[in-house]
Amino acid sequence: MPAQTEVNPQITDAVTQANLKVVAEAPAQAIATLYQTASQANGLLMANATSNQHNMNQLNPVVVAEAIKIIKGS
Repeated sequence: MPAQTEVNPQITDAVTQANLKVVAEAPAQAIATLYQTASQANGLLMANATSNQHNMNQLNPVVVAEAIKIIKGS
């Protein structure tokens, strides 16, 4: 087996600090991802609502015309 050598304390400190930075930033990253996902879902919701309203506005004259035909026919 190779002889074990001592690791420079500056190296271990640098690795520890880097790991600590990653762990410390994880909650903020998670919340940011959650906010972005919620914003995207909200945007899709609004786009779908607008599309549905547009489709209903296109159907409305047809429905009214058919109702008038039924009323006149009776």
